[in-house]
Amino acid sequence: MELVLYAEKEAGEKLMNTLLTDDLVSRANVISRDAEILGKSGVYIRIIGNEEQCERALELAKDLAIEVKGGEKEEVLRVLRSEDEKMLSGFSGIF
Repeated sequence: MELVLYAEKEAGEKLMNTLLTDDLVSRANVISRDAEILGKSGVYIRIIGNEEQCERALELAKDLAIEVKGGEKEEVLRVLRSEDEKMLSGFSGIF
């Protein structure tokens, strides 16, 4: 399961800290990116994990962030996957 959250800058920092210190959510893949990738202020937080981890992340984010859905979610994921691919192709040149 893949979840995308959006938060203002300070709330995003607090939320990342909360997510990474939670015993359940910290075992998922949790990353944040500056929302400028889509021309917004704040941060996007992507959580890749099982249903229980994503539900817990939503619970923790209740007062700090909103869940990104629909076309915006697809656009965020497209940009993040593109960044991942560029990063991985750069690493392959090292080896």
